[in-house]
Amino acid sequence: MTQSVPTETTTRHVDVLIVGAGLSGIGAACHLQRELPGRSYAVLEAREAIGGTWDLFRYPGVRSDSDMFTLGYSFRPWSEPQAIADGASIREYVRDTAREYGVDEHIRFSTRVVAAEWSTADSLWTVTAQRTDTGETETWTCSWLSVCSGYYRYDQGYRPDFPGEEHFRGQVVHPQHWPEDLDFAGKRVVVIGSGATAVTLVPSMAATAAHVTMLQRTPTYVVSLPGRDALAEKLRRRLPDRVVYPVVRWKNVLVSMASYQLSRRRPEVMKRVLAKATAKQVPADLDVATHFAPPYDPWDQRLCVVPDGDLFRELRRGTASIVTDRIASFDETGIRLESGQHLDADVIVTATGLNLLPIGGMALTVDGEAVDLSKTVSYKGFMVSGVPNFAMTIGYTNASWTLKADLVARYVCRLLTHLERNGYAAATPLAPAEGGVEPFIGLSAGYVRRSLTALPQQGARAPWKLYQNYVRDVLLMRRGPVEDEGIRFTRPVRERAGVAAGERAA
Repeated sequence: MTQSVPTETTTRHVDVLIVGAGLSGIGAACHLQRELPGRSYAVLEAREAIGGTWDLFRYPGVRSDSDMFTLGYSFRPWSEPQAIADGASIREYVRDTAREYGVDEHIRFSTRVVAAEWSTADSLWTVTAQRTDTGETETWTCSWLSVCSGYYRYDQGYRPDFPGEEHFRGQVVHPQHWPEDLDFAGKRVVVIGSGATAVTLVPSMAATAAHVTMLQRTPTYVVSLPGRDALAEKLRRRLPDRVVYPVVRWKNVLVSMASYQLSRRRPEVMKRVLAKATAKQVPADLDVATHFAPPYDPWDQRLCVVPDGDLFRELRRGTASIVTDRIASFDETGIRLESGQHLDADVIVTATGLNLLPIGGMALTVDGEAVDLSKTVSYKGFMVSGVPNFAMTIGYTNASWTLKADLVARYVCRLLTHLERNGYAAATPLAPAEGGVEPFIGLSAGYVRRSLTALPQQGARAPWKLYQNYVRDVLLMRRGPVEDEGIRFTRPVRERAGVAAGERAA
């Protein structure tokens, strides 16, 4: 089997086709190459660069909101001193990983997958892709299709219409499409939003802007974490990274899980812990109850992480401020609020969120029948009922994305090995008898609520329920059986037809 990406104009075939060359796609390709080196594969990437999110987002201060010991790959230790890393460092880490494992030679850029059709008779996916640079159409076939394109639209962020916006004389920008030439030095900036992007932008812009105001309709829980991991720095003075990395990785996993479990089981206790920690870091005259106490429980939405309390530091310095109010309208010089207050602005940043786009917006078909993802049930959090030889990677909502992406990539290798050893052609998840009972993502964030109807459902019990629990998933996906009640394995159609004909002749 060849290991090179075909370039001829006819239909191209590989054993495994991976969609997306971001953090998940590069990880999936590396796992495949490490564990099943004889399989041919290709990575199709709609953009022109490796990195996915970390190449797309270029706004000031863009960084991870998970520590790099869990956001990094399990097979390639993160060796930089920062535990909460900036976007450029993460982008280089992903690119370096692709180069180190030779994955970069298997990537076909400017190639957007628009449709995939499964044929049971051929045990094959036929994938239609469009070249974003030439407009030409390509056709690929594969035995297994892994979609690692994340779950939001890369070409369009969520952008509500604001009354009177046309009257504003300054500049309005969205973080997902940050202008390279935007100069905000010495200017008054208003950042609309309260999520991870907003709490990153505010301290980053405050360093050079005249003043930055974070305008939020609803507060968010904000947690300060050290920018460097003290345990990692201590151990690195004595031990190599290959030893330190798993120790610190598991320490961070367990701490994160403990925080999440406390939040879900004793939300009032966690609220008090967060409020007390915040009160110690903000200016004495800032009302924590107004600006940092959301009307929902911790982890109903993701907690926002600020490394070394950088947001709180700028609030104390007075270079940034926070306003909790609703927008009445834009005007020529800024924003009028429903309270009657006016925020003067030269630049307005709409950090208003994302638009979800499951499986990159591609159309799925199985034996001529269109697949409606919302009518399917997720299996082990990465396959969907009724769709053979297909995986989609969606990371944890309460922990690092890569923890789940690594598990999915390794499990795909387990499944491929199981198929080959047993002479199977397809692995098709089955929905539970009771069907789906819960949304796929259990967060109340706006970007989730707006798009739940486009996602699969989850079941009430394993293997269809998403527990958002890494330890439990490790046991399920690394140690659990490959064959269970939630999946059906079948042999090639022609082989089955031959057996049936033999039985009739007998």
